[in-house]
Amino acid sequence: MFSNIEGRATAWYSFHSTSKYNFGIKFVRRLLALFFLTVLVTGGLAFWLYNTLHTPVTHSNATRYITIEQGLASYRILEVLEDNQVIQAPLSTKIYLRFFKKNAKLEAGDYLFPLPISPIEVLNQLKDGKKRTKALTIPEGWTRFEIAKRIVNQFPGGPQVTEKEVLAMMEEVSLIEDIDPTATNLEGYLYPTTYQFELEEHPKSIIAKMVEQFKSIWQPEWDELARKIGKTKREIVIIASLIENESKVDAERVLVVSLIYNRLERGIPLGIDATNVYIAKLLGRWDGIIHKSDVEIDHPYNTRKVYGLPPGPISSASRTAIEAALNPAQTDHLYYVLNVEAGDGSHHFYTTAAEFAKGKAAYQRWLSKQR
Repeated sequence: MFSNIEGRATAWYSFHSTSKYNFGIKFVRRLLALFFLTVLVTGGLAFWLYNTLHTPVTHSNATRYITIEQGLASYRILEVLEDNQVIQAPLSTKIYLRFFKKNAKLEAGDYLFPLPISPIEVLNQLKDGKKRTKALTIPEGWTRFEIAKRIVNQFPGGPQVTEKEVLAMMEEVSLIEDIDPTATNLEGYLYPTTYQFELEEHPKSIIAKMVEQFKSIWQPEWDELARKIGKTKREIVIIASLIENESKVDAERVLVVSLIYNRLERGIPLGIDATNVYIAKLLGRWDGIIHKSDVEIDHPYNTRKVYGLPPGPISSASRTAIEAALNPAQTDHLYYVLNVEAGDGSHHFYTTAAEFAKGKAAYQRWLSKQR
């Protein structure tokens, strides 16, 4: 009897031990299956999230500014971008912002979103906040009169400013008192290049930034170069403004400078027509033609009559013109005439009046044929 009981107990224990073992195996298998399923799902979600966030898409608003208003919540910003087809994976973008970039700032502004563009690239643009901008191009050799006209036409400000008011702003010489304390206006210090300004930029701010651009272009070592050739910074700016109008060929600008310096040293009037044009602009009578009255006028800027440099710059000069003014070639040139044979704006240079007379006669014959 005891033997039967022991047998039954052993059998019961063996059965239950086997059951527990089998249950443990099944539990571990299920746990592993769940783990791998979780890894698989997580990996799939991660792949989907990464792929949708980094895949560039095309949209139909690449040339149109999209405005993100001030104070919009992130979800509303995403709705605006979704409505404009810039973001075509809104769910993944929301998940990304909700769980991975909770503190991301999406700034207000006017945005151009190029083609193609991914949601991540869109979000990166939104971090900076941009206002709509417009290009302002100031050509080399322009005077403050042309510059003022262009500023008024493209950036009238609010309320509307006039050309006369912008010219008055260009008399704010405190902007350059550290580099030219004797200046009476900003002529020559409004650097010519292409700028990007916000649409609402005020002309006064534009002028200040143009002056800052000039200061950034001017190299510290140029002061020493000017000193070595016996010129002040202001004189270099004046000479550069003359060069800018006299020659557009970079390679010959150092020759034009040498001619200017040679004439200054010998006490010969510079005779630069661009100064007569500038006089006509100062007097508000420039019509595109140099008249006899412009040449014969008694005026401090008339380099046909006045010895030495004009009292101030006559235009905005480029870096190459400034560098030429600081590095004149060593020549005996005193005259030059347009090289009509080359037709590239270059000049013939002469040392004697006789050579110059021949060159000028040839130029006059060519000019009469053109007319």
